[in-house]
Amino acid sequence: MRVSDAPELGQGEPSAVALENALRKARGVRRAEEPEIIVGCDTIVALDGRIYGKPADERAAAATISALGGRTHEVITGLAVLIGEEERTTVARTEVTFRAIERQLLDWYVATGEWRERSGGYAIQGQGAKLVEASRGEVENVVGLPLATLLRLCPELATGS
Repeated sequence: MRVSDAPELGQGEPSAVALENALRKARGVRRAEEPEIIVGCDTIVALDGRIYGKPADERAAAATISALGGRTHEVITGLAVLIGEEERTTVARTEVTFRAIERQLLDWYVATGEWRERSGGYAIQGQGAKLVEASRGEVENVVGLPLATLLRLCPELATGS
């Protein structure tokens, strides 16, 4: 695995931002001399067209969780697959509905620190599950990599060919 240091967009139409960031990451680690399949991805949380990135501190985490509370937001992952000069892209979307967030729950979750380095400031696979009322779509998209979407985009990954 190679980690890209490509600069990421943080503003704009959420799907376009996720796709552009995925492409930047994939292109940033491409090596012309090596025939390989490169996967780049970027996951963002969006509500009403606004992107909620990784909160910088506890105050920002509390503000993000509060904004998402009692509402349905989208988790959007841009996927870019590079095979030689060919570039394939797609977007995975999952709707997540948060329950109403009472002050005690908010304070407790922020104190866990689980929000650090997480788009939208929560981890659905951890303590953040207590914030969630429902989800619709590919849960792996919220947890990490939307594998079913990736394999539709690049079936070669399933067979190793």
